[in-house]
Amino acid sequence: MLGALEASGQAGAVPEDVGQDMIFEAPVVGETPMPERINSGVLVPLFEEEGEARLILTRRSAGLRTHQGQVSFPGGRLNEGEDAVGAALRETFEEIGLDPALVTTVGWLRPLLTMVSASFILPVLGVLHGRPHYVVNPDEVERVFDVALSELAEPEVFHEERWRIPGRAVTTSEDGSFPVWFFDISGELIWGATARMLYELLNIVLLGKGA
Repeated sequence: MLGALEASGQAGAVPEDVGQDMIFEAPVVGETPMPERINSGVLVPLFEEEGEARLILTRRSAGLRTHQGQVSFPGGRLNEGEDAVGAALRETFEEIGLDPALVTTVGWLRPLLTMVSASFILPVLGVLHGRPHYVVNPDEVERVFDVALSELAEPEVFHEERWRIPGRAVTTSEDGSFPVWFFDISGELIWGATARMLYELLNIVLLGKGA
């Protein structure tokens, strides 16, 4: 199953048209100014166990400045001179102790721009050869856990809501609303940018196409 990920992109460099095909938490149109972009790299780590592809996620520490307590992929801002792959691997090691040498990067998901933190995220797909050992940094991560992609695809796990932002021109439909996706799994509610990445990943792996 993990072999299907190789068709999603090329790892190691950011595509030249990376800014032209973004997924937004709330798509902004018209005269609304875009927030300043902060380039970040996150790792979408997968491994296979008992014939099932499993995905590693974290719950962010309550002491962080943004997105406290939310479920996310490990990762963070790029240092000067660093690319998204390097940042994703470095931050993953700092957060959960995952050795970068154990990760084979196979591609990326489409970039996202978060509206709350103005973070321009480049999700890097990484495959491991088995279940890793974690060394969790409690200053950044409260919990690390993994779920099977097949579990994420269960109908009772996923639901969609339609949201609007008062005072902003946002649209993906005639009524001005946009979809917000949720996954309720392993005692966690996953939403926002992480849920959008999961949604695209499931489309690639299970349906052979992007979101």
